[in-house]
Amino acid sequence: MEALPWFLIFVASYLVWVVLAVVSLLQNRRSPTATLAWIFAFVALPVVSGLYYLVFGPRRLHRRRRRYGVARSLAGQVSEHLRNSCAPEKPRLPADASALATVGKRLGQGEPTFASAVKLFDNGDAKLAALAQAIRAARHHVHLEYYIWEPDAVGSRFRDLLVEAAKRGVEVRVLYDAVGSPALKRSFWQPLLEAGGEVLRFNPVKLSVASLHFANFRTHRKIAVIDGGVGFLGGVNIHDPESATRSGKAAWRDEHARIEGEPVRKMQRLFLENWTYAGGSFRMTPQSVPSYFPPAKPCEPGIPVQILASGPDDESAPLLAFVLAAIAGARHRVWIETPYLIPDEALETALRIADLRGVDVQVIVPKLGDSKLVTAASHTYCEALAKAGIVIFEYGPPMLHAKTIVVDESVALVGTANLDNRSFRLNFEIAAAFYDRAVIGKLAARFERDRAASQPFRLRKRNPRLTVILESIARLTSPVL
Repeated sequence: MEALPWFLIFVASYLVWVVLAVVSLLQNRRSPTATLAWIFAFVALPVVSGLYYLVFGPRRLHRRRRRYGVARSLAGQVSEHLRNSCAPEKPRLPADASALATVGKRLGQGEPTFASAVKLFDNGDAKLAALAQAIRAARHHVHLEYYIWEPDAVGSRFRDLLVEAAKRGVEVRVLYDAVGSPALKRSFWQPLLEAGGEVLRFNPVKLSVASLHFANFRTHRKIAVIDGGVGFLGGVNIHDPESATRSGKAAWRDEHARIEGEPVRKMQRLFLENWTYAGGSFRMTPQSVPSYFPPAKPCEPGIPVQILASGPDDESAPLLAFVLAAIAGARHRVWIETPYLIPDEALETALRIADLRGVDVQVIVPKLGDSKLVTAASHTYCEALAKAGIVIFEYGPPMLHAKTIVVDESVALVGTANLDNRSFRLNFEIAAAFYDRAVIGKLAARFERDRAASQPFRLRKRNPRLTVILESIARLTSPVL
């Protein structure tokens, strides 16, 4: 019996792998640069690149649209109530702000609506105290969706608050990200489950092809909806690093917003969509709809707010498109605070062109982030932007975790998204665009205080060769950081 031609079998298998991988890749219309990079990876490292592509290659969560059939059927039952209970009056905005609001509307984000009250929190303790108060005051439901929830002192405190609420008869639903909160176990949630609350993990990672294929898609939101009329969103997670009471001077500097009124209805819908996708059951009847979506009440003077959301199920990348439009239309200033400054080519170009037009472009980033890999990658972009004339500041320590943008006197954003590809294209994110001068002024003043506590980013005259190599390697991982 002749020996099998193992070499020929290997070559044939290799060629089949490359052809099939490239055909699969070409079905996704990526940029030419990204497509060529993947092709070279498939050719040079067939096994390693295949595993990497399985997890990090997919950019769209097409399956999610099918799973949302349940949510859409619910919406069909209550659509009349939602239409009839909206406020008849919509905000009338100045020309610049109106143009931006139109961008958001055409991206499928809806129009700005009036909030009856907005409160900003620039530290974790203040936000956590306000959230605790809202949970204690809840009468019908508490819906929480968080990327990070740790079983530490802060996390345990809020679990216990939810247990108390559930025992009062309040409907409690908690959705947490499986990757962002890996330490949470069923035993941690057992008291809440026994009290009647519901808890779900978002997109848990399992050792299967289907699970790994979608493992890269996370919910990075930090939102709370109480009784359909009070909403919280921003950067503050549920864990000790956000609290100066627990972490002292090392507590993160963060930003969060409490919103009352009609904008919360959009936050409620976003939560229920992800809850349904995560496998949660939710029954809503015409009689119960007003409890989840209270009718909008006239508020004078109201605060114009537009809730913006994005995720891997939306090819238009709404948050990125909105930010690009805001920067392109800026006339005086673009002030940004972000823990991760890893812009794609479009965002980097927009910042450079705004600076060339004479716009005051300033960015504050943390001196030391929560990830050495991200800090190294971010440093390369800070260096490039600083050389182009954009003013970069480094805050802290402690860690800067706030995610805010102030553009002229037109709009200010508070949200969960970092300035990176993951937030704009791979994660489920949310932001509030405020078109109110008072809110914009408060966020601008907070930026100025943070800038005063920061140091200008300094360009190194000669970078050590090893540092350059390590930072360049970190930069290569930018698309998935």
